Amino acid sequence: MNSKKVTNNFEEKEFLKSYNIEMYDRPSITTDIVAFKIRSKEGDTYRHNAKSNLSILLVRRGEYPFKDKWALPGGFLRKEETIEECAYREIKEETGVLPVSLMPIGVFSDIDRDPRGRIVSNAYLSIISDDATPFAGTDATEAKWFDVSFEELNDDCKLTLSNENIVIECQLKKLETIFKKTDFGIINGDQLAFDHARIISTAIALLRESSKDYDLILDFLPEKFTLTELQNVTEAIMNVTLTPANFRRKVSEFVMETDEQLSGVGHRPAKLFKRK
Repeated sequence: MNSKKVTNNFEEKEFLKSYNIEMYDRPSITTDIVAFKIRSKEGDTYRHNAKSNLSILLVRRGEYPFKDKWALPGGFLRKEETIEECAYREIKEETGVLPVSLMPIGVFSDIDRDPRGRIVSNAYLSIISDDATPFAGTDATEAKWFDVSFEELNDDCKLTLSNENIVIECQLKKLETIFKKTDFGIINGDQLAFDHARIISTAIALLRESSKDYDLILDFLPEKFTLTELQNVTEAIMNVTLTPANFRRKVSEFVMETDEQLSGVGHRPAKLFKRK
């Protein structure tokens, strides 16, 4: 073995013996999960042409701080797990819902974001496409889907989350970072715990930006779908109204027609499409 390499290995071992990690500040690490789902206003599936709504999964906190406030599912990283494993575990424990995949939103590290101390959140976006019913677990007292409304007027934004008689309203200001990434400052977000109004708004902006090529939008749909279903989901996510003819021309490069039709309907069966 090279003598220089042996020396380096010995010196590194000696360095690690005397290294004291307690000399450095160690913030706690958490995950927060923004789980999106497309639901119909009537509670039916979107196959029945009901109005589609973009919804988000929230839990009511059962512990301080922010006890009884609505919040994103999430929690503290354990020593034996990765941050992604933590995210999957926390949303499963708190809601009973398990995402198929996770997409990083960003790291939220404002010094005063958590009154308990220096706590950094790694936030993830997930898409729930099945019919799993959430239920509260661990330190949550409730878990519910909330319909999302996110309105942008220049740099002023209004986030509204609603579930029957529960309405949560937050005011935010759109910011542009040095990396040209959309960020938000909270003007009034007290109805949600922590800085979750900011995390949710960032997730919605990321979802809309990433949906322009329809790849992410198609994750909300089954393997085979009608163009009407795809249009309904697109309108719900992008908060727009589209004309069918223009929409079909635009999506033609992203989907392909199958030789199957939608069955079990009273009207003329629509053709089914799939992702290219």
